[in-house]
Amino acid sequence: MKSERGLTLVEMLVAIVVLALLALMGWRGLDAQLRTREHVSDRVDQIARLQTGLAQWTNDLEAMVDMGLVPALDFDGRSLRITRVDPHLEGQPLRVVAWSQRTIEGQAQGRGSWVRWQSPPLSNPEQLIQAWSQAQRWASQPSQQDLLHEVVVVPLSGWQLLYYRENSWSNPLSSPGGDAKPAESSIPEGIRLTLQLAPGRALEGALVKDWLRPSDAQRRP
Repeated sequence: MKSERGLTLVEMLVAIVVLALLALMGWRGLDAQLRTREHVSDRVDQIARLQTGLAQWTNDLEAMVDMGLVPALDFDGRSLRITRVDPHLEGQPLRVVAWSQRTIEGQAQGRGSWVRWQSPPLSNPEQLIQAWSQAQRWASQPSQQDLLHEVVVVPLSGWQLLYYRENSWSNPLSSPGGDAKPAESSIPEGIRLTLQLAPGRALEGALVKDWLRPSDAQRRP
C-alpha cells in the first residue's frame, strides 16, 4: 500500500508566491480602475462647474444695465464688476456682481480659483453705491460676510479680459488707441474672456469665451 504524498516545503513556498503575485496583479488592476473612475468623476464635475460658470458669466453680461450712479461694467485689473438686473425676482431689482481670480484656503491646493460674488437685491441708490464699493474690496480683502456671497467655479492659473472697441481687441485698461487710462464705463461691443485652467487637474489649458453686446433693441431695460 502506497502512502499518500503531501506537498513539500518548496512546493508550498512556490504556491504562496504564485498566489501573492496573482493577488498583487488583481490589486493593481482594481487600483487602476478606481483611479480611472476617480479621474473621470473629477473631470465630469469640473466640466459641469465650468459650464455653469460660463453660463452665469454670459447671463451677467446679458443682464447689464447702466443706472448712471455707478458704471454698468468696470475692470480694474483684478476684478470685473457688473451692475445688472435680476429678472427672476419680483420687480427685477438690481444687483452688483463681480468676477475675479483669488487664492482661497482649502481650494485648488492653494492655487488660484475663478470666483463670482454677488450682492443681495438692491432697492435704493445708496445700497447700489455701497455694493459697488464692496465688490471691489471683495476681490482683494474679502470680509467674512463677503465670503457668504461668493461661489468658487474652477481652479485657474490665470485669466485675461479683452474689450472689442473700434474694430479691434484691446486691454480694458487702455483706450482703443493704446494710451493707458482708467477703464471706461461704457459697454464695449464685445468681451473676450481667456481662462488658463490650472495644470495637473482634470481640465487644463486655455479656454476662450467671447461675448458680443446685443443690439439696443435686444438689450434689457
